[in-house]
Amino acid sequence: MSENVVRLHKDPDAPATAGTVTTLTVVPDAASPAPVPLWVRSGRALRTAVAHERTRTAARAVTRHGLYTVNGGRIVARRTWDGRTGARYERMLRAAEAAGNYEVAEEWEERLQRFREARHRRRMDLLHSPVDAAKGVGVGVGMGIGVLVALGVVMAINNHDVTDVITPLAATIQFIGTLIRIVQIVWPYAVVIGPLVALLGLWSVGAHQQAAPHWALPDNVRSGEGEPITPSIVVKALRDLGIPALRKAIQEMGDAGAGMLGPIRIAGCGVEVDVMLPSGVSTNEVQNRRRKLAENLTRHEHEVFITIPEAARTVRLWIADSGALDEPIGPSPLVTDETMTADYAKGRAPWGQDLRGDAAALSLYQRHLLITGLSNQGKTVALRSLALWLALDKSVQFLMGDLKGVGDWAMFDGLATTLIQGPTDEHVIQVTEMVEGAVDEMNRRIQAPPGTVFPPLIVLVDEAQVAFMCPARDEDKRPYGGSKANSRYFMAVRKIHNQGRAVNVLMWQGTQDPTNENLPKLVREGAHTRASLALGTESQARMALGDKAVDGGAAPNLLRPGLDKGTLVVASDGITIPAGQSSITVRTHYIDDDAAEAITDRAKALRDGVTTLHAIERGAERDPLADIATVVGDATRVRTQDVLKRLAVLNPDAYGKWSFLDLKRVLEDTGAEPYKSDGVMVVSRGRLARALGNRDGSASATE
Repeated sequence: MSENVVRLHKDPDAPATAGTVTTLTVVPDAASPAPVPLWVRSGRALRTAVAHERTRTAARAVTRHGLYTVNGGRIVARRTWDGRTGARYERMLRAAEAAGNYEVAEEWEERLQRFREARHRRRMDLLHSPVDAAKGVGVGVGMGIGVLVALGVVMAINNHDVTDVITPLAATIQFIGTLIRIVQIVWPYAVVIGPLVALLGLWSVGAHQQAAPHWALPDNVRSGEGEPITPSIVVKALRDLGIPALRKAIQEMGDAGAGMLGPIRIAGCGVEVDVMLPSGVSTNEVQNRRRKLAENLTRHEHEVFITIPEAARTVRLWIADSGALDEPIGPSPLVTDETMTADYAKGRAPWGQDLRGDAAALSLYQRHLLITGLSNQGKTVALRSLALWLALDKSVQFLMGDLKGVGDWAMFDGLATTLIQGPTDEHVIQVTEMVEGAVDEMNRRIQAPPGTVFPPLIVLVDEAQVAFMCPARDEDKRPYGGSKANSRYFMAVRKIHNQGRAVNVLMWQGTQDPTNENLPKLVREGAHTRASLALGTESQARMALGDKAVDGGAAPNLLRPGLDKGTLVVASDGITIPAGQSSITVRTHYIDDDAAEAITDRAKALRDGVTTLHAIERGAERDPLADIATVVGDATRVRTQDVLKRLAVLNPDAYGKWSFLDLKRVLEDTGAEPYKSDGVMVVSRGRLARALGNRDGSASATE
């Protein structure tokens, strides 16, 4: 059955006058849909109104301000109750007992007992106070009337008018009457305004405490950007971690969990707080929920660090200010201070800043070094900045192998004794022989007389994974790469790790993406200072830094690749690490190529001149006198010890076992014999040139 449709139309024959009537006609229309019931239309309208943004905003505002007043009243009532009873002491007592801190619990129990005793004395005093008050009022009124009468007598005598005797008393009575009339006038308004002022005060307390549901708060508060870290926020974040034992313990604590927290301290671009976990909650349960904890604190995951201090059952939270870690740190002191020099034995390299914003300086004295990380995260720059600082100590010598070969270390040409650059197998062979030459130098130093002091020799290999994974073999079928006992590069590194520290021969390596294949276990564990940039997995983090550092909270795998460039997690006794922690996070200074060249120019000015070898010569018959002249280079004179070391690097097979006697034997009767200058034996470039010239001239004459 079709419904009737109401149609509105105008009679076309009707005259167009102001009184024209529009006709309403009801006609049946089978094609028209059924009319929507009124209750359905009302529901749609209500849903549309609720979904409207302005409606939601208004609803949130009404709810927020209403609950500010209600909850403000609750807060004031609780504060009043705490002030007049021992509730506060009882809460702190229960919190201390829940945390297992019984000494603190006894202290709070003593405070509660003292409060109760003082309250009992006050109540006993109230029993006698009405009588005492009545006596005091009577005495006060009598004395006041006496004073007024005496004043009136004085006035009467002075004015010679007896009526002045009651003038002060009458004035006082009139003043009291005026006050009563003022109160009568004001009272009706005070009855209305007083409650409003009280409600405004309660609203102010609630607004200050943000005492409303999270969904009802303003957008800028709900976003949490830049929200300051308070004890209540930390406790709520811990309570909502999803650890049942922790949530239950917080709910049972009389202080709602505040007793778990130590003081919140400003720490650089963030804050730091120690949390003593209740019984039944382990520290690794909190560590494993780092992302959720950060989100509960309205922070990103990379802005919250969890470490384990010395105190048992305690975690230390460092919470960055929102966005602070995305801001760059300042330039390196190596760049800004052109007068800076280095001291290998006693100084520390200015590497960057820790998360607190304090300077992070690393001691390099007798410490092997390993830096790992994913590609393009700043590994070479971090390693190079340490070498740049150490180059400012003129006693330090470098043997360098850059197995990337794109010029990252080119500024050390003329500073390093050997600089090999390139990614091929031939370059790996050259680098391996360079490291083996350092082993020969180490053995020579070990056999020197006791007490001999040796200058530091840094053997640096960047992109060392290329060497470990090299498939090339020598003529005896020994592999250059690999991690077996016959691997030449692996065994040379192991020998330096085992004995080099004692004679200042140190191994520095930088490598990508640590695995057992490209960074053998014995090599990575031989480094005293281990640092890692962003990595992909926790297992790689353990390979890079060791189990102890990772179990203590080190997490380079949680750094953001591409965003946290230059940020390192360092495990070393050469850097100041907060007590109880096994690692520290350092944001390193960035030194670009131009600044690095300027620093190396300053380092070269400190030296007499270094001839850098770019390949290890081998296999051919040697000319010792010419080789000595080659390693002396452009320097006016070079110490005999340095000449021997450079010869050993030039050709380990020919000169690796040379001593001072061998050098003296070659130079005897040539006019270039070593001589003493400033207390040390040296070889002169000028004498060598004359000796070579005389020899070549004699040979020509003979021919």
